Amino acid sequence: QVQLVESGGGLVQAGDSLRLSCIVSGRTLIDYSMGWFRQAPGKEREFVAVLSRSGGGHLYYAGSVKGRFTISRDYAKNTVYLQINSLKREDTAVYYCAASRNYGLPEKYDYWGQGIQVTVSS
Repeated sequence: QVQLVESGGGLVQAGDSLRLSCIVSGRTLIDYSMGWFRQAPGKEREFVAVLSRSGGGHLYYAGSVKGRFTISRDYAKNTVYLQINSLKREDTAVYYCAASRNYGLPEKYDYWGQGIQVTVSS
Protein backbone atom coordinates (compact mmCIF):
# COMPACT_ATOMS: atom_id res chain seq x y z
CA GLN A 1 0.00 0.00 0.00
CA VAL A 2 1.48 3.32 -1.10
CA GLN A 3 0.72 6.35 1.01
CA LEU A 4 1.54 10.00 0.36
CA VAL A 5 1.40 12.55 3.15
CA GLU A 6 1.86 16.26 2.50
CA SER A 7 3.11 18.78 5.03
CA GLY A 8 4.43 22.33 5.20
CA GLY A 9 1.32 24.29 4.27
CA GLY A 10 -0.33 27.07 6.20
CA LEU A 11 -1.08 30.78 6.20
CA VAL A 12 1.62 32.97 4.69
CA GLN A 13 2.05 36.53 3.47
CA ALA A 14 2.29 37.48 -0.18
CA GLY A 15 5.93 37.54 -1.19
CA ASP A 16 6.95 34.85 1.31
CA SER A 17 8.39 31.46 0.47
CA LEU A 18 7.15 28.04 1.47
CA ARG A 19 8.33 24.48 1.03
CA LEU A 20 5.82 21.68 0.82
CA SER A 21 6.91 18.13 1.53
CA CYS A 22 5.37 14.85 0.49
CA ILE A 23 6.58 11.72 2.24
CA VAL A 24 6.03 8.48 0.36
CA SER A 25 5.66 5.21 2.21
CA GLY A 26 5.13 1.70 0.95
CA ARG A 27 7.31 2.00 -2.16
CA THR A 28 10.49 3.79 -3.12
CA LEU A 29 10.49 7.07 -5.03
CA ILE A 30 12.60 5.45 -7.74
CA ASP A 31 9.49 3.63 -8.97
CA TYR A 32 7.37 6.74 -9.52
CA SER A 33 7.10 10.02 -11.28
CA MET A 34 6.01 12.52 -8.65
CA GLY A 35 3.67 15.38 -9.35
CA TRP A 36 2.15 18.32 -7.55
CA PHE A 37 -1.33 19.62 -8.24
CA ARG A 38 -3.47 22.30 -6.68
CA GLN A 39 -7.12 23.17 -6.41
CA ALA A 40 -8.21 26.71 -5.68
CA PRO A 41 -11.66 27.47 -4.25
CA GLY A 42 -14.31 27.07 -6.92
CA LYS A 43 -11.84 25.84 -9.53
CA GLU A 44 -10.79 22.56 -11.09
CA ARG A 45 -7.70 20.82 -9.84
CA GLU A 46 -4.72 21.85 -11.97
CA PHE A 47 -1.28 20.49 -12.70
CA VAL A 48 1.62 22.34 -11.10
CA ALA A 49 4.79 20.31 -11.63
CA VAL A 50 6.12 16.81 -12.14
CA LEU A 51 9.48 15.15 -11.73
CA SER A 52 9.77 12.09 -13.92
CA ARG A 53 10.78 8.79 -12.37
CA SER A 54 14.38 7.69 -12.36
CA GLY A 55 15.71 7.15 -15.85
CA GLY A 56 13.82 10.12 -17.20
CA GLY A 57 14.83 12.87 -14.82
CA HIS A 58 12.65 15.35 -16.62
CA LEU A 59 10.99 18.30 -14.97
CA TYR A 60 7.78 19.86 -16.17
CA TYR A 61 6.05 22.96 -14.80
CA ALA A 62 2.78 24.67 -15.50
CA GLY A 63 3.37 27.96 -17.24
CA SER A 64 1.72 29.89 -14.43
CA VAL A 65 4.30 28.74 -11.86
CA LYS A 66 7.48 28.46 -13.91
CA GLY A 67 10.27 30.45 -12.35
CA ARG A 68 8.71 30.54 -8.87
CA PHE A 69 8.10 26.86 -8.12
CA THR A 70 10.78 24.18 -7.88
CA ILE A 71 10.11 20.48 -7.55
CA SER A 72 12.80 18.21 -6.14
CA ARG A 73 13.19 14.88 -4.41
CA ASP A 74 15.35 13.21 -1.79
CA TYR A 75 15.63 9.48 -2.40
CA ALA A 76 17.17 8.86 1.02
CA LYS A 77 14.13 10.41 2.70
CA ASN A 78 11.66 9.10 0.12
CA THR A 79 10.31 12.62 -0.03
CA VAL A 80 9.41 15.02 -2.80
CA TYR A 81 9.35 18.78 -2.26
CA LEU A 82 7.73 21.80 -3.81
CA GLN A 83 9.54 25.05 -3.13
CA ILE A 84 7.32 28.06 -3.71
CA ASN A 85 8.86 31.52 -3.85
CA SER A 86 7.29 34.95 -4.16
CA LEU A 87 3.90 33.65 -3.12
CA LYS A 88 0.86 35.38 -4.59
CA ARG A 89 -2.73 35.43 -3.43
CA GLU A 90 -3.67 33.37 -6.47
CA ASP A 91 -1.44 30.57 -5.15
CA THR A 92 -4.04 29.98 -2.44
CA ALA A 93 -5.22 26.41 -2.90
CA VAL A 94 -5.16 22.90 -1.56
CA TYR A 95 -1.96 21.31 -2.81
CA TYR A 96 -1.77 17.61 -3.59
CA CYS A 97 1.13 15.36 -4.36
CA ALA A 98 0.62 12.34 -6.56
CA ALA A 99 2.60 9.33 -7.77
CA SER A 100 2.55 7.78 -11.22
CA ARG A 101 4.23 4.65 -12.53
CA ASN A 102 4.60 6.34 -15.92
CA TYR A 103 7.57 8.28 -17.19
CA GLY A 104 7.69 11.78 -18.54
CA LEU A 105 4.51 13.82 -18.23
CA PRO A 106 2.01 11.26 -16.93
CA GLU A 107 -1.64 11.47 -17.85
CA LYS A 108 -2.63 9.16 -15.05
CA TYR A 109 -1.58 9.11 -11.42
CA ASP A 110 -1.93 6.02 -9.30
CA TYR A 111 -1.77 7.46 -5.79
CA TRP A 112 -2.72 10.77 -4.22
CA GLY A 113 -2.08 12.49 -0.94
CA GLN A 114 -4.86 13.96 1.15
CA GLY A 115 -3.91 17.51 0.26
CA ILE A 116 -2.67 20.43 2.31
CA GLN A 117 -3.97 23.98 2.47
CA VAL A 118 -1.84 26.95 1.47
CA THR A 119 -3.41 30.34 2.09
CA VAL A 120 -1.69 33.52 0.95
CA SER A 121 -2.77 36.81 2.46
CA SER A 122 -1.89 40.24 1.14
